[in-house]
Amino acid sequence: MEEAEAVGWDVQIIDPLKLDVEVGDNGVEISHKGYAVGCEAVIPRIGHSITRKGVQRVRAFQRMGVIVLNEGDGIESSRDKLRASQMMNEGGIPIPITASVATWQGTRRAIARVGGAPCVIKTHEGTHGSGVFLAHTEQQAKQLVYQMLERGLTPLVQEYIKESHGQDIRAFVVGGKVVASMRRKAKGSEFRSNFHLGGEVERLEIPEKYAEIACKAADIMGLEIAGVDMLESDRGPLVLEINSSPGLEGIEAASGVNVASRIIANVVRLHDSVEQTRNNQQNHGSEKSNEGATGKV
Repeated sequence: MEEAEAVGWDVQIIDPLKLDVEVGDNGVEISHKGYAVGCEAVIPRIGHSITRKGVQRVRAFQRMGVIVLNEGDGIESSRDKLRASQMMNEGGIPIPITASVATWQGTRRAIARVGGAPCVIKTHEGTHGSGVFLAHTEQQAKQLVYQMLERGLTPLVQEYIKESHGQDIRAFVVGGKVVASMRRKAKGSEFRSNFHLGGEVERLEIPEKYAEIACKAADIMGLEIAGVDMLESDRGPLVLEINSSPGLEGIEAASGVNVASRIIANVVRLHDSVEQTRNNQQNHGSEKSNEGATGKV
């Protein structure tokens, strides 16, 4: 908000669940507490627990022709870990071997498919490292899978990358470019390196190969803004997951980069591009009109 106001934008922060959406003869209209919401750009910060309802509002803004970073499809796809893995795999992005388990009978096959124990067990959806566990034995892995199935969850069994235990790389992508990066390290016996779980962060200039993969992954997911988490493996970088609403605190502290300003600069760039296209269309229309009036071709 501060960075947007610094370049002359009027900004309002609104709870997406308090937005009313109307569809009628005039198309889509959005209101907040009885007043119409008119804007040129939206930066969604959709919490994981409100993904479905939040994405509905995001798509409503898209239908109004508003610039939206990120769009609904990208947010929704990034939150579904299996879908995200499939999309990245199809796009040639290297990822850890991942298996989805629908019934307890498929557990042993899934564990074998990822190379056996130790292996990572995680929920189909989750954020900030929640619902992610390291199973040291096959029996422990089975128990975790069974518990998730009993709770109606869809567990994923994922390959454990030993050489990257307790650490990963976060590349922050804005507008198709890595604007900041850091290495995250877990504390103590914790193997999850998330900043929100107390993990330490440090400055890192990532190799070009990692930056290329991060940008390609964000593009495949359809995200203008993305936190791309990668593991350093013996076979090269592996994309672990992509966050469509990445936090700024850790990455700015570690990198020293004002990431918020980069996001706003991208909003301005997109806005200027839209305005230029609109002006070109209007000028082209005027030229056509003048040609018709004078009889010239």
